[in-house]
Amino acid sequence: MTVGYALLGLVGVVIAYLIFTYNALISNKNMVAEGWSGIDVQLRRRADLIPNLIETVKGYASHEDKLFRDIAELRAKSIAGGSVGEQSQVGQAMSAALGRVFAVAEAYPELKADANFRDLQDKLSGIEDEIQMSRRYYNGTVRNFNTKIESFPSNVIANFFHFVKSEFFDIGDAAAREVPKVDFKAR
Repeated sequence: MTVGYALLGLVGVVIAYLIFTYNALISNKNMVAEGWSGIDVQLRRRADLIPNLIETVKGYASHEDKLFRDIAELRAKSIAGGSVGEQSQVGQAMSAALGRVFAVAEAYPELKADANFRDLQDKLSGIEDEIQMSRRYYNGTVRNFNTKIESFPSNVIANFFHFVKSEFFDIGDAAAREVPKVDFKAR
């Protein structure tokens, strides 16, 4: 009789562990989805702001037509969505293109002084900060989820229920990861 109770208790503990681990995996999976949603919202905000920014710059630098077309194409790709990796690549290209827009603006003092342009630039800067925070949150939740999937004994349950690792939102440009070289030699 005692062996039966011990065996029943052991089965109960195993079932409780299975339920707890499964629920923890689901919770982590939902946090990853929430994190991605935060990035998606910020990318959409940036995509919605870009046409106003481009129209303002176009008035001063209409000869930069290729740059404007490139940004419109990147904006369309950003709105279309895609995997985390695809969005990461589009986001990196969009940041580079917007950097070129601001470089063009440097050549036009009257554009830099335009209140509408400055307001759009400030809003875009705020959105870029929000995107960075959203990326950090997302990557943190992905790290926790992937760790749970790969750690024993929760990996047994994760494999049984077909949980798969999530993809990090990273910088696609290897050059952006490199430490900049600083030369302090007198010139």
